[in-house]
Amino acid sequence: MKLKLYADRMSQPVRAVIIFCKKNGIDFEEIRVDIAKRQHLTPEYAEINPMKQLPAIVDGRFKLFESHAILVYLASSFPGVADHWYPADVFKRSKIHSVLDWHHSNLRCGPTTIVRHTVLAPVLGRPLNPEAAAEGEKFLSASLSKIESVWLKGNGRFLLGGNQPSIADLSLVCDIMQLELLGETERNRLLGPYKEVQQWIENTRNATNPHFDEVHKILMKAKEKLQNPRMKGANNEGGGSDMKRTLHSRI
Repeated sequence: MKLKLYADRMSQPVRAVIIFCKKNGIDFEEIRVDIAKRQHLTPEYAEINPMKQLPAIVDGRFKLFESHAILVYLASSFPGVADHWYPADVFKRSKIHSVLDWHHSNLRCGPTTIVRHTVLAPVLGRPLNPEAAAEGEKFLSASLSKIESVWLKGNGRFLLGGNQPSIADLSLVCDIMQLELLGETERNRLLGPYKEVQQWIENTRNATNPHFDEVHKILMKAKEKLQNPRMKGANNEGGGSDMKRTLHSRI
């Protein structure tokens, strides 16, 4: 029975899981759950994931949610997945878990908070919140500094000194990609001081293309709309309903 993946591609964790599946030849059925339409809150979806978040998978009778857990399961259960994604070596595997455990309470708080309280706020009919965005920038800066000083030190091209990506690389890079919504100037301001991080993002993209770019197309289309002067004007006047339907609650 084909793996079922419940997804909305505007979600960073969803994108990481989809890219992983495509890169590793895992056959799956992508079932769209439109968060903008609150489909994740339905009783039907709660049967799949009682936490009512994305992504989630169903593999036969087995149901699983939380992207990190899903990536671990896929890397461990499906044949043909290269060892570097989730090594058999228990020491290397434990190091990957240390990055993933750190991720959600650190890096995750940065891009999401910044985007929600700056470029996305007018689309959702909310006021800009510079104070909240500044806190998000603090989280982002501290997290990127830690990534460079702890996990990207040495000669490796990926986290933990590896020369090939792990599930941790993919998960973290997909989160940072959300900064694309801010536009080139703001993205470059935030990432500019972190040369090793920028190279690591590019290394991860190259290692997973063409799937990385294909899965991120939805993000780039949203970026174009958000940066469109006419769309900005419509948002400021209370319009932009199409964009609101596209982005509401997804980021």
